[in-house]
Amino acid sequence: MALEQIKMPQLGESVTEGTIEKWLVKPGDHVNKYDALAEVNTDKVTAEVPSSFTGVIKELIANEGDTLAVGEIVCTIETEGGSTEEVKEAAPEQPTAETVKPTEVQKHTTPAPIEREKGAKARYSPAVLKLSQEHGIDLSLVNGTGNEGRITRKDLLKIIESGEIPAAAPKTTEEEQVHATQQTTSAPKSAPANIPVAVGDIEIPVTGVRKAIAANMLRSKHEAPHAWTMIEVDVTNLVNYRDSIKNEFKQKEGFNVTYFAFFVKAVAQALKEFPMMNSMWAGDKIVQKKDINISIAVATEDALFVPVIKYADEKTIKGIAREVNDLAAKVRSGKLKSDEMQGGTFTVNNTGSFGSVQSMGIINYPQAAILQVESIVKRPVIMDGGMIAARDMVNLCLSLDHRVLDGLVCGRFLARVKEILENISKENTSVY
Repeated sequence: MALEQIKMPQLGESVTEGTIEKWLVKPGDHVNKYDALAEVNTDKVTAEVPSSFTGVIKELIANEGDTLAVGEIVCTIETEGGSTEEVKEAAPEQPTAETVKPTEVQKHTTPAPIEREKGAKARYSPAVLKLSQEHGIDLSLVNGTGNEGRITRKDLLKIIESGEIPAAAPKTTEEEQVHATQQTTSAPKSAPANIPVAVGDIEIPVTGVRKAIAANMLRSKHEAPHAWTMIEVDVTNLVNYRDSIKNEFKQKEGFNVTYFAFFVKAVAQALKEFPMMNSMWAGDKIVQKKDINISIAVATEDALFVPVIKYADEKTIKGIAREVNDLAAKVRSGKLKSDEMQGGTFTVNNTGSFGSVQSMGIINYPQAAILQVESIVKRPVIMDGGMIAARDMVNLCLSLDHRVLDGLVCGRFLARVKEILENISKENTSVY
């Protein structure tokens, strides 16, 4: 028998870690290659970790609720052939300061810096670095519980929840140190909000998916300087055209042609003409994406998913309508695959579906912009010649990352989207 390791897989581009939501196996279970071992949540998707081997589960290294970086060991499995001796010999004989798991956070004291082996280089995931910066945590004072003593997001969340933040102490006298410790004890930094729970209040546990959504939204707001602009579009001709073909289309194709499909098509066309809108911030450079992949937001009762319409500029309105229908169905049935949420370059959100007329979306990091398509409403409009007419009007609201985009290109992009939408008609537009 040979002992093999199953590691946390890369479940999406820019995904650096995942949380074990539920184990689907236990030690002693026989599994085949590609069988699902566990359900894992990331900031992009809920997915299953498949087995890389056929064999018997030996040990579950991670517990349910643990957050592990990509590449960290989640479990071990015995396979036929070979020997387990080599694996055992590779393991350290003595636990080091990095691999010892602390039983609890030491309170009311400033921990001493952890001694690491000479030449060892600390490796932190982006989520760990972000949390440490937000809460003033000195990572050199934290014992990691991850693989080879690596600090995980769960380690920091436990510290934050405890209210005892291990920050490097300034060089002061002993009396000043005692006074500083007393102040820290009386008013812990970043302590959880003390919200009273009265009779009749309902406490709702935060799911892994909700935590992932919160983390990604927080990262987007903290890292991307958001700006916002809006344009008003007269879509009377679009509404008349779609309403004139919807019944025949549904009977022929078996699914609805929605207004949203027209908006996605118009955005995809405008992105091709203004490729800077289809860009991402990458630290020391801006990456202008070649493919136009439109992310769309699909909500369930307790979560929000963002599947992707790939190569949207190459698809017809019918093709986009089919994908919107199929992706939404997969989200609501729990059958959406992780690769169907990857590769998005620009997000279009159908906020008008629940009656919104004006909103400011949070950018889908690391994209540079998100467009909110609001409700189509009848309003009196002054036409050429001074006549007043009831028209179908819609607001398009654009949130942008000001590191990547400026007002000029965004204004021109929105003006082009407006032009495309206002010129849709039965005479010059085909859904096929």
